[in-house]
Amino acid sequence: MSASRRSGTTDELGPDEPEPVGPAGPDGSDLLAALLDGMDAALCAFDAGGVVTHWNREAERILGWTAAEAVGRHGFAGWAVREADAQEVEGRLMSAMEAPGRQVHEFALLTKDGGRVLVRTQSAAVRGPDGKPAGVYCAFSEVHAQIDLERSIALSEALFEDASWGVVLVDADLRPAVVNAHAARALGIGRTSALGRPLGELLAQGVEELESALTHVLAEGAPPAPAEIWVSVRTADGEQRRCWRCGFVRLASPLAEEPVPLGVAWLFVDVTAGKQGEQEAAQLRFRANQLHRAARAAAESEDPGEAATIHLDFALAGFADHALIDRVAGGAVADGEGGPVRLVRVAATPSGAPGPSQITGQAGLPVRYAQGHPALQCVERTGSVRATVGAVPAEQAREWAVARQWPADTVHALCAVLRSRGRTLGVVTFLRGGGRSSFERSDAAYAEDVAVRIAAALDLAGVTSGRDGRAG
Repeated sequence: MSASRRSGTTDELGPDEPEPVGPAGPDGSDLLAALLDGMDAALCAFDAGGVVTHWNREAERILGWTAAEAVGRHGFAGWAVREADAQEVEGRLMSAMEAPGRQVHEFALLTKDGGRVLVRTQSAAVRGPDGKPAGVYCAFSEVHAQIDLERSIALSEALFEDASWGVVLVDADLRPAVVNAHAARALGIGRTSALGRPLGELLAQGVEELESALTHVLAEGAPPAPAEIWVSVRTADGEQRRCWRCGFVRLASPLAEEPVPLGVAWLFVDVTAGKQGEQEAAQLRFRANQLHRAARAAAESEDPGEAATIHLDFALAGFADHALIDRVAGGAVADGEGGPVRLVRVAATPSGAPGPSQITGQAGLPVRYAQGHPALQCVERTGSVRATVGAVPAEQAREWAVARQWPADTVHALCAVLRSRGRTLGVVTFLRGGGRSSFERSDAAYAEDVAVRIAAALDLAGVTSGRDGRAG
């Protein structure tokens, strides 16, 4: 407990006063004692003559001297400070009586068991009713504890100003309470405008996964490793898909007797470029492996036409939902030959259920492709053509696909020309449904690799069957 020269704690520094008559009650002295004992910092006070008048529990914890042992002593000499240092220490402390504001010092104090503790003190004058200095109060704490506190404050300020990671403090209601500059830039919003808003207003996609992670941290604590979460951020150019590597730390109040969750510290860094690079590398490895496996399997086929469908089936895995092979009617078209081109369907994957490609077109009837069809454009340009229906109603998308002689669920198409020996043999078309993204340039490059192999097989089939020739 705190103590002064009389039993209990006084609220004024001065000489001994008589004990109050009557029962003790919750007066100003009791309140002051409670305040002093509840402080996190050690506190002692001296009157104008340098006599200790106050000593709280934290001072007792650090040095081991009780309030009863400390109060009433003259200075620190011989018990809390070595004799050799006493004059300098007391001089520095008592000089606060004449100095404006607070003074900060560091020196070593003695513990009751003879040890030494390096402390940092803040001292200031205590003035009486007449405004004249009546004594000095001194708040002190162990230097290492003070340094830890300063480091914590410095770390906090650095995280919210200069950190290369995004840092967001989320309250127990899963709303941002503090957002650092990096996080604000990543979210595409100002630091203050993000505060207190639901996460669903800040992110277009990925909110459910993020809120689930935050809820888990509030209930169970921080996960053992960072988590990678894909989100979509709203920007002036539209939504952008990003991958954030996230770490979470549950925050609890240090002032509560039992842990009370204040929220979650959410730290994240954008790893989109790295993840996309990993995905592209994995995709390239898979596609190269598929091409290798297809070549091995096709080499064992006696029928070149069957070998062409083998290449088609291997290429379809993970790449498209359906595929078609259309051959130029009459065999092939040499460069420079004009006239309309007709295409005959020679192979197609089943559109209803998964299965191997089926050989068709024995009758040699041309496919009813309208003028400007992507397959016809592919033959005319001798290059790949991509087509997509875009953002339209489902019924309109169905009409778009049916009009092009494709399965009704098609929304994306990629046509690659079949070339062999300097001639155009036909077109291979890959089709995707609504659950897939549109074809990109890297997809076109893969389709062209597959088309080269299919064209070689079809060319060989024409030679072996005696149907090699030119369209007329």
